[in-house]
Amino acid sequence: MVHEMFKLIVWMLVLFLALSFFGISIQAIINSPAGQANLAYLLNLLTQAYLWATQWIRPA
Repeated sequence: MVHEMFKLIVWMLVLFLALSFFGISIQAIINSPAGQANLAYLLNLLTQAYLWATQWIRPA
């Protein structure tokens, strides 16, 4: 478990370094209107998936 968490942290660090190398700013993406719209859409999809999964696990 700890080994997998360490691997995830290392891969996240590599991703951030790669984005920095190519001059991509995460903050600029998040603060842009397109980034805000994409995050809202993703949050909506994740919410719908969560609700669908909980209905399968605990039927009302």
